[in-house]
Amino acid sequence: MSTKFDSYHKRRLQSSYISVVISIALVLFMVGVLGLILLKSTKVANHIKEKVAITLFVKDQVSQNQIETFLASLKEEEFTREAIYTSKDDAAKKYSEEIGEDFLAFLGENPLKNGIDIFLKADFVTPEKMQELETRFLENAFVADVSYDKPLINLLTKNIQRISFWLLVVSGFFALVSMILINSSIRLSIYSKRFNIKTMQMVGATKSFIRRPFIIRSIKLGFFGAFLALIGLAFVIYYVDQYIPSLELLKDYGTLLYLVVGVFLTAFIITWISTFFATQRFLNLQTDELHF
Repeated sequence: MSTKFDSYHKRRLQSSYISVVISIALVLFMVGVLGLILLKSTKVANHIKEKVAITLFVKDQVSQNQIETFLASLKEEEFTREAIYTSKDDAAKKYSEEIGEDFLAFLGENPLKNGIDIFLKADFVTPEKMQELETRFLENAFVADVSYDKPLINLLTKNIQRISFWLLVVSGFFALVSMILINSSIRLSIYSKRFNIKTMQMVGATKSFIRRPFIIRSIKLGFFGAFLALIGLAFVIYYVDQYIPSLELLKDYGTLLYLVVGVFLTAFIITWISTFFATQRFLNLQTDELHF
């Protein structure tokens, strides 16, 4: 009879461990997907911002040597990602190709100006900083005018801030749900050991001594669940990279490293905290309260 009971108890314990691992894996998989979206959304937003250009129109009396010197100085600025010079002749040729006729033949002269397109680093693509740059460039003796799409910058900044806010809210919500789910699974697995915990406590074992094996086991289960979650994330990343290669998920080693470290770190923190408080609860119970 004792053998059957031990066998039943062992199977029940194994089933409890499996449910804990599956719960942890599923929760960390969701957290990992959300973390991936959060990390890539920042890179995508920066990629879009760096496509924005501010154009400087150079005065006609500025010589070619002065333009080249000015262009070189712009490339050294901290806000510059790339600076491209376009002569007014090249601009006229491009414009003629776009409208499908030679407007110079009609006007008799080229009304366009030499221009420099400055593609800014993502941190400088905000309405305030671009306004500061516009004011600064207008004070330059070489610059006749400054042009950029102000409504686009305002709309882009607002939308990115709005999306980032809601992503953080959703991330916080899922993090809370994950902690609750994992905590519940671990507490159920420890519940079956509550009599062992109280017995050890009655023979003089300290709370830290009793907690240690539970915490170590939970962390191991957490790491195993994290490993399973990462396998699932690997499949997701592979298929997303096949369908949306522009995201370059498989080549973004920095994001992948953050994702792996984040998943394992989340597994460690949540399992440690959950196990600590779950065992603490049973350690503080009276003997007659263990049956409830």
